[in-house]
Amino acid sequence: MCNWLLDFLTSRPQHVRLDNHFSSTIIINTGVPQGCVMSPFLYSLFTYDCRPVHGSNAIIKFADDTTVIGLIRDNDEAAYREEVDRLAEWCDKNNLQLNTEKTKELIVDFRRNADPHPPIHIKGTVVERVDTFKFLGVHISEDLTWTTSCSKLMKKAHQRLFFMRTLRKNHLSSEILTNFYRCTIDSILTNCITAWYGNCSVSDRQALQRVVKTAQYIAGATLPAIKDIYRKRCLKRAGKITKDSTHPAHTLFSLLPSGRRYRSLRTRTTRHRNSFFPTAVTLLNAS
Repeated sequence: MCNWLLDFLTSRPQHVRLDNHFSSTIIINTGVPQGCVMSPFLYSLFTYDCRPVHGSNAIIKFADDTTVIGLIRDNDEAAYREEVDRLAEWCDKNNLQLNTEKTKELIVDFRRNADPHPPIHIKGTVVERVDTFKFLGVHISEDLTWTTSCSKLMKKAHQRLFFMRTLRKNHLSSEILTNFYRCTIDSILTNCITAWYGNCSVSDRQALQRVVKTAQYIAGATLPAIKDIYRKRCLKRAGKITKDSTHPAHTLFSLLPSGRRYRSLRTRTTRHRNSFFPTAVTLLNAS
């Protein structure tokens, strides 16, 4: 198997084609072929040993996006800063270039009298600190509110509503307009909805629903409400987790001795209570 992979990755001829014109061929021995089904697996295998050392930290990897999360207690940032330094060293050791210009730091601190946070340095470069960051398509704010993210979603949705109106003016059927909505607008409004909708403010929820009502008027058909999609997605995702014993969150869904209901999760804040897992348990018990 190793020899097959080695042969697959080395001595790959490559050229550029433009119409009937071809560039000269060169031999590639680095990277993985773009679009190949094996490429994501090989990259995950290559980065497998990029793992946190301290239990208070976590490293989340998605393709070539890497996120270091540190839980800091008693103002002791040593473990977190050491983890960042180790990540930079790991990249150097494995011939990966860490783009410090695109690297951002987001601090979530709800203490009333929080001490100033010294900046993070990577190879002598100060990492920019931001109050909002786009993570895998979702805008996360330092106060863990979702107004910024919802505003971005609605801006995109309104741009697509313009095209939906244009289609209606050209007398397209209600079925086609509904399909257009589902493909171009609904997919935007409900992206990662289980992660953020539960903690949306009332005004943000109303604004999102107004987009749906506008699309419903244009399409001339009934469209599902955002809150109904959220509940359905929560139940679907929770159902998959309860059936997968290897899922990291499987233990959060434990049945009571009766075997009919799931044990409620203890929460100390409204933010936690409205997040996915406590909400999912409540919905499962009510279904």
